[in-house]
Amino acid sequence: MPEQRTTHFGYQQVPEQEKAQRVRNVFDSVASRYDLMNDLMSLGIHRLWKRRAVELAGVRRGQRVLDLAAGTGDLAARFATLAGAEGEVVFSDINASMLRMGRQRMLDRGLAGNLGYVQADAQDLPFPDACFDCATIGFGLRNVTDKDAALRAIFRVLKPGGRLLILEFSKPRSKPLSLAYDLYSFGLLPKIGKLIAKDEESYRYLAESIRMHPDQETLKTMLQDAGFERCEYFNLSGGIVAIHRGYKL
Repeated sequence: MPEQRTTHFGYQQVPEQEKAQRVRNVFDSVASRYDLMNDLMSLGIHRLWKRRAVELAGVRRGQRVLDLAAGTGDLAARFATLAGAEGEVVFSDINASMLRMGRQRMLDRGLAGNLGYVQADAQDLPFPDACFDCATIGFGLRNVTDKDAALRAIFRVLKPGGRLLILEFSKPRSKPLSLAYDLYSFGLLPKIGKLIAKDEESYRYLAESIRMHPDQETLKTMLQDAGFERCEYFNLSGGIVAIHRGYKL
């Protein structure tokens, strides 16, 4: 009998085929309070991180953008404005609850004409080769079961000259900041989740998933191994968050 392959779900080891459903359960639980929790967890700084990611993406009028793990659409909304009526933004998330919430939020903001919605797994994208100018994944890669497969899938759907932007929690660059961040993540964050989202365990998982995510240099190497060139990263807030960028040349 073949050995069952496992992967991490936070600090737990679980069968690979179970992780995606467990992640869905987490986001089903937190979807209704997702935006409020983002503001509370980051003291609103997540908006600055996303603004910087949009700047680095360099989306222009008429371009086609894929926003993976789009959540409630903070990045997609900005890209829809930049791409204009001649462009298109595909709003994608593996989680149906988040996708529904994001779509409603876009409609509430009057953004509809150049937005499409697709429920998709980043590891197995349902798009033809070379059809996007830019792809982004914001605070979602750490939840993907096979990150290497996802990076290869994104590379496939990008046009030559296209670029990938990954906005993700990373590793603080100083020991004092790292210690303070640990105290916040494992002490305060689950308590905020319990109080606001009524779900302490999901936010404990989110803290653990951040610690299990590859550091800046490791993720850069993973991008290069997937075929991306001119790979670089930009540390934000002392490395608590990093933006990685790579090109398909």
